[in-house]
Amino acid sequence: MSFRIEELDSRPSPMGEISLRRRYDTTAQSEVYEVKLGDEFLMSSLFPVAEIELARLGLARTPGSGLDVIVGGLGLGYTAHAALEDPRIDIVTVVEYSEAVIDWHRRDLIPDTEGLATDPRIRLSHNDFFAAAMSEAGFHPNEPDRRYDAVLLDIDHTPRHVLHSPHAAFYTVEGLRAVSAHLREGGCFAMWSDDPAEDEFMAALAEVFTHVENREIWFDNPYTGGQSSNSIYLATKP
Repeated sequence: MSFRIEELDSRPSPMGEISLRRRYDTTAQSEVYEVKLGDEFLMSSLFPVAEIELARLGLARTPGSGLDVIVGGLGLGYTAHAALEDPRIDIVTVVEYSEAVIDWHRRDLIPDTEGLATDPRIRLSHNDFFAAAMSEAGFHPNEPDRRYDAVLLDIDHTPRHVLHSPHAAFYTVEGLRAVSAHLREGGCFAMWSDDPAEDEFMAALAEVFTHVENREIWFDNPYTGGQSSNSIYLATKP
């Protein structure tokens, strides 16, 4: 199915070895960039549709101008890159746990999102999104009263299938209340998931936010010859 695999970078992390690789995929007939954590595939440049829609859908329900936005997880950069397409954006702070991932973008190793790190509206923060979201100090500890127009999250596979066990506390009513405290009134919390809506997580969202919904995002899959889907959770701070 593939050949010419080239590992562009690989580094240890508390969650395991994280690596970026490039290969030519004969099924898709294109060059593909992939991120792996240990032996687990995290993301691929073949399937960026839902990551892009995370930004578009989240910001579509975010009111106002001069938007101050948090993106949880940098990855291949598709969500942050799509957020910058909104002309109302003032600042996008991308909170990324892995210093390696930030370095990939500073070195412009991913062609689709080249130049992301040097956009004057981007701030790349080497930090633990979940620890910051659940703290009183928030994402900018020197500005603990700062509130954001939107929080766009794409880190774990699903609310139940997390990359690191401490993340699980975030997907509870308490965790969601904590991140809600960092949003302005009417602000949007949006989150990518590999699976369709989970009833338990939808119920937790509904305890904290209003206008809660889950959108299924379909995209072409060259391996199956059909379509696959991810989903986006959307919620508004009352």
